[in-house]
Amino acid sequence: MRATAVRRAVLTVSAAALAVLTTACGGGEATGGNGGDKAAKGDAASGAPAAKALTAAELEKLVVASADIEDHKVVEPGKDAVSDPGTLSVEQAGCEPVAQALSSLPMGTPAASAQRLVTQESAAAAKGMPDLSELTPEEAEDAMLDSLDITRTMTSLRSYDADGAERALTALREAGEKCAGGFTMSVDGEKQQITGITEEKLAAGEDAVAWTVGTKMDGTSADTKVVVFRQGTTLAGFSSFNIAAISRDEAFEQPTAVIKAQEAKLG
Repeated sequence: MRATAVRRAVLTVSAAALAVLTTACGGGEATGGNGGDKAAKGDAASGAPAAKALTAAELEKLVVASADIEDHKVVEPGKDAVSDPGTLSVEQAGCEPVAQALSSLPMGTPAASAQRLVTQESAAAAKGMPDLSELTPEEAEDAMLDSLDITRTMTSLRSYDADGAERALTALREAGEKCAGGFTMSVDGEKQQITGITEEKLAAGEDAVAWTVGTKMDGTSADTKVVVFRQGTTLAGFSSFNIAAISRDEAFEQPTAVIKAQEAKLG
C-alpha cells in the first residue's frame, strides 16, 4: 500500500474501530530534482578521481535489517508499498525535492537504490485490539488507540556518482526553506496539501536534514517525520508516521533507533 494510501487506510481503520467502540459501549465518539543528476569528472586541479557510487549489491548489504534493530520488523517493500515516481506532481516546482523525500522517491538520478519498510509496535499494539465491553467509552477509546500505536518508516538508500549526493541534499535543504509555508502535491493519484515544514535538530552522517512535515488529505491532518542524511556518496532517507498519533492528532518522535542503526551500517 503506497504512502498516501496507507494514511487513507489508517484513517478508515480508526473510524471503523471507533464505530465498533460506540456499539460496544453505547457512547463515545513522492521525479526529477535539482541535484545529483550528473556525474563530475573529478577534481581537475588535484587530479583526484571522482567519487564512485555504491552498487545496488553493496547497498543491499548496507541497508538496515531486522537484526540491526531490536523490537522492529524490517521487510523489503512490495510494489504496492512504493509510490510511482511518474505520478508525482507539485504545483510549486521548487518544492519538488521535499515532495520526493516525503514520498520516499529519489532525488536527482541515483546510480543505485535499496529500500526497506520498518515497523515498530508499542507493547499495547503488539497485543492487538483489547476487549472493550467492560470499559467506559473513554477508557475503551484510549485502549483502542493504544492498540494502533504503530510507527512505519520507509527507509531508502540511494548512491550517487561524484558529488551528486551532496548536491541533492543541498537542493533538498533549500527547497525546505523555500517551501516551509506549504504547497500542494499529488502522488499515485492522491492530492494532498503540505501545510508546513518544521525543522528539527538531528545529527547524523556527514550532513543531515530533519523535518516534521504537516499534511492534509481529504480534510484530515497528519504529520510525517522526514530525515535525509549523507554519508559519502550515499543518501539515507526516512519517511515515518505513527498511526495512533494520526488518530489522536498528537506529536510523535523521530524514528531515532532506525536512523542510528542505518548510520552505524553506513559507517
